[in-house]
Amino acid sequence: MTPHNEAKPGDYADTVLLPGDPLRARWIAENFLDDARQVNGIRNCLGFTGRWKGRAVSVQATGMGQPSTAIYVHELLDSYGVKNLIRVGTCGGLHERVRVRDLVIAISAATDSTMNNLFSPFTYAPFADYDLLSTAVELARKRKLKSHVASVVSSDIFYVPEGAKSYGELPAHNVLAVEMEAAAIYTLAARFNARALAICTMTDCLVTGQEIAPKERETSLVEMVELALDTGCRF
Repeated sequence: MTPHNEAKPGDYADTVLLPGDPLRARWIAENFLDDARQVNGIRNCLGFTGRWKGRAVSVQATGMGQPSTAIYVHELLDSYGVKNLIRVGTCGGLHERVRVRDLVIAISAATDSTMNNLFSPFTYAPFADYDLLSTAVELARKRKLKSHVASVVSSDIFYVPEGAKSYGELPAHNVLAVEMEAAAIYTLAARFNARALAICTMTDCLVTGQEIAPKERETSLVEMVELALDTGCRF
């Protein structure tokens, strides 16, 4: 147990899906996992463990933003020995070619956070695990999912006054989406010698103004979740 997690040793599977929203964690557990049981409820950051196609898998909500995410990810890796982390979240599009409901499979995650600056004078470049990344890309292509293999930016700011324009030259450097957690997940996975990947569904475009309703963000992300489950359960 930790200050933020009441799960017992062995309650988490080697592979954990990481939605930000606790309600999305519950939705995943109830709609995708067999024999799902709740293993964490502290602060309502819900965690569950069940089985997907016979393989043990867990889902743990992280809350919004890198500070909250870093707490749960650090404890999953350090206290519970988790090996594979897959973020399943939503993102904002920074380029008009990324359409609503497209998947963004994140190779790397730029960030405006200063969290990584505490450890050295260098700028650490957070990146995905190659095995998880290549597996997800292969499965997405076989399923003919509309997906983009690109970089994202993990921002600490949600309400950006200038919208897409505030991200400057990032879209021109293949940074196609903005979200709030991937950079912290990638950094901690590297530190603990674990695998990590972020797969996000684009729910609102900062360029075109397209968006889907908040309720749909919780319940209509089936392709992303199935892709993440099938990817993680290969390891």
